Amino acid sequence: MDDEEPVNRTIIDRDNLPSMFPTHRHEPQFWEHLGRTIATYGFLEEVLGKAIFAFTATRRYSPEEVNAAYQAWLPQLERALTDQLWNLAEAYGQATRDNPAITTENVADLVEDIKAATVIRNVLCHGSWRTPNADGASVPLFVNRHKEVFETPIDVADLQQVQAHVAELACSVVDTVTHMGW
Repeated sequence: MDDEEPVNRTIIDRDNLPSMFPTHRHEPQFWEHLGRTIATYGFLEEVLGKAIFAFTATRRYSPEEVNAAYQAWLPQLERALTDQLWNLAEAYGQATRDNPAITTENVADLVEDIKAATVIRNVLCHGSWRTPNADGASVPLFVNRHKEVFETPIDVADLQQVQAHVAELACSVVDTVTHMGW
């Protein structure tokens, strides 16, 4: 650019943007179901944190283990409040493996299902939603840490299916606690 060449500077005319910009191109139903799905993931994370608490608080320790277990417990509970879904699934799996009184089989499968659900969670939570097609489906702009580009259109029916699946995962986690009588 030549120093003498004039620069054409502009700014966004915010007063003339469409109502609800930048979400104006999707139907309200889409945003409702996206929000409900993301909120269900939040509920799953809360349930996992509570389950980690339940399995670690009810585990029996020998007198020699009590002090070390007590020292490790507070940091473990703090992580249960702050960790993201994948790490919560890992911690939950560890808490169930460490508690010999567990009465639910196949918890490892549940943990793997939760980890699998993190893939679409990250897309839903962190994607930038593009203009929907004629059927109301949108491909969010999302690239994961491995530089893989998400290319699948998502519509309301997809969001409803994901939300129901995540709700089922949350119920299964609660079942592992309540099945033990807690």
